[in-house]
Amino acid sequence: MTADLASFWRDGYRAVRAELRGRYPKHPWPEDPSAAVATRHTSARLGRER
Repeated sequence: MTADLASFWRDGYRAVRAELRGRYPKHPWPEDPSAAVATRHTSARLGRER
């Protein structure tokens, strides 16, 4: 848990992204999460909307 969320997105997210991209490759891991478009689905589900 962090009390300084701005610091996490600026500094800590890069390490988390590097570790989890290999473990969860279907999830979007944007370089800049503050500019990324939000999504509810992983890449495996895109295009299969009901």
